[in-house]
Amino acid sequence: MATVIAFWVLAIISIVASISMVVTKNPVRSALALVGTFICVAAFYILLSAQFIAAVQVIVYAGAIMVLFLFVIMLLNLGAPGTLRERGSLQPLVASGLGVCFFVALVLSGSLVSLPQAAAARPEVFEPLGTVRGVGINLFDPKQPWLFPFEATSILLLVAVVGAIIMAKRKV
Repeated sequence: MATVIAFWVLAIISIVASISMVVTKNPVRSALALVGTFICVAAFYILLSAQFIAAVQVIVYAGAIMVLFLFVIMLLNLGAPGTLRERGSLQPLVASGLGVCFFVALVLSGSLVSLPQAAAARPEVFEPLGTVRGVGINLFDPKQPWLFPFEATSILLLVAVVGAIIMAKRKV
């Protein structure tokens, strides 16, 4: 019962944060509302017992991506009031119409009010998918097909970091 209450509270908070992100004219406040939405999504992952994915959500999206967004906002000086005004735009009308169509499609499909019964009957199936143990088994078990691509990607990223450091050293 507590998870259901937590879900609905988080759902309301995430919907309010998402709407305020779109409606707010100040780009910094809009970015902060997006951070609130990202944190609610991470809390949804925690409710699903996917702690690793929740941590990655907070670190990557709420951390790195939002720092990048705020850096771009400050670099382009989007806080100036003259750059925020749009005249004669049909964008709010089209966006409202598409939002209503999407909501009607969700209500008609029943996805807002019902969950799959198979998932409710067997919750242990979804437990190891997002945990640290489940991700570790999928990445590092020699029987799984993900070990070689994961290691190859890590070596490729290491070479890219070393190359970027060497190129930056030459210019300094």
